Amino acid sequence: MPAVSENQRKLACIALGIKRGETKPSFSKQAAKMAESMSEADLVDFCKKKE
Repeated sequence: MPAVSENQRKLACIALGIKRGETKPSFSKQAAKMAESMSEADLVDFCKKKE
């Protein structure tokens, strides 16, 4: 299920980077929380652009 809004998609992509260790959790507290609570597969799905 792709993200509903562009902002939600961006947040999911940041969270994915945090989950993979590519981005520091301090970059976005909200994305860090999202990275903790969601699986990597879900974040990849949310990070996809809506068609």
